[in-house]
Amino acid sequence: MKKNILIFGSILGIILATHTVYMMNLVVENSNMKTNDVVGYVAMVVVFSLTFFGIRNYRNKYLGGYISLGHAFKTGALIALLGSTIYVVVGLSYLYFVAPEFLDKYTECVLNMESRSGATPAELEAKAQELAQFKELYRNPLFGILIAYAEVLPIGLVVAFFSSLILKRKSPITVESSTR
Repeated sequence: MKKNILIFGSILGIILATHTVYMMNLVVENSNMKTNDVVGYVAMVVVFSLTFFGIRNYRNKYLGGYISLGHAFKTGALIALLGSTIYVVVGLSYLYFVAPEFLDKYTECVLNMESRSGATPAELEAKAQELAQFKELYRNPLFGILIAYAEVLPIGLVVAFFSSLILKRKSPITVESSTR
């Protein structure tokens, strides 16, 4: 099980981390860009579908095609946890050490999007204050870790649960017939 979790969790984490670094770079380089959170979360669900394949691979390759719901969820949750951990470590390392200006650029990007959407000056000021508080909270690495996990791990656990429901397969009960 460990090898399977390491392989699928690492692939998942590398994809998530690469995407995150790419998106952070886009914001840093162009604060006038238009973002779409829905597309971002749909992409995460698609990436977390690797959890499904990790559970299926483990069931078929190591368990003879059978796995309980609990065992399947445990496998999927561990794959999601490893992938999320890679995402958190890479994303926060990038934020704190490579692109410390990211939160300023992100604030600028959000305010530009709000302005283009017709927000009033009062609404823009309120949003700016909200983002300034968020930036202040991010100075604490523990807060950054918690928020980063909260961005991805729940999605991974939901995908792991539904994958487990789909992939669970009970071992057939062998009954010896005493008919002669």
